[in-house]
Amino acid sequence: MRNIFSILKFFGSKKKTAGTPATAPGETGLKIPVHLAVIMDGNGRWATKRGLPRSAGHRAGAENLENVCRMCCRYGIQYLTVYAFSTENWSRPADEVNTLMDLFVEFIRTFDVKLAKEGIRLRFTGDIAALPADMQEIVRQTELKSRERQNLQLIIAINYGGRRELTQACQKLAREVRDGLREPGSIDENAVHNALYLPDVPDPDLLIRPSGELRLSNFLTWQSAYSELWFSDVLWPDFADEHMLLALQAYTARDRRFGGIRSS
Repeated sequence: MRNIFSILKFFGSKKKTAGTPATAPGETGLKIPVHLAVIMDGNGRWATKRGLPRSAGHRAGAENLENVCRMCCRYGIQYLTVYAFSTENWSRPADEVNTLMDLFVEFIRTFDVKLAKEGIRLRFTGDIAALPADMQEIVRQTELKSRERQNLQLIIAINYGGRRELTQACQKLAREVRDGLREPGSIDENAVHNALYLPDVPDPDLLIRPSGELRLSNFLTWQSAYSELWFSDVLWPDFADEHMLLALQAYTARDRRFGGIRSS
């Protein structure tokens, strides 16, 4: 799921409101989320079921991310955030982590060309400052090169943990109080939101997790408070147009009340 290799083959303030949902081509009345979040899960199991090494599953998952990006562009989804590598993944064997870091560098350089052709902007969320210096520079340069692309914002969560994000947001606010830049009483939900990694990105409207697991695994802890959740038994490499349509149909049927009462 949160393995960088799951995405790599594809590469080579104020809170926004979602606004009026779009209608997908050929799907009259289908509500489209502005921001879709995905926990890419099941790559290893997909490979094991076929007697293949786990790396083959991650390759298949990477190829499928490309397909899902195209689906998002077709439906008019503006933001796609995918869980690639969590803060907990550092506990894996050092050789595996080092290999994943090397692959990240290799593939992001190769596949940013493909992203450019699709008009997809590439951004990153997570504790980027804790990554090796060369990777931080690659992230910075990649975001800089793609910032004018407008078809879709693909946000890669790397070295990401929802609890760490909130912890660092609290630390940032505490420093501002210490330095006399704000009063403690000024810290409200908006202040916390604006201290997060990407405060300009709206909260996800819909969060999808394939593979049959029924948990969020420390992903977008603050932002997903009112996200609609959709779970599926399909493994990520097999997630296809039909599954996306099922997820969007389920989302369309939901009555998002945000703590209010049912709409009439």
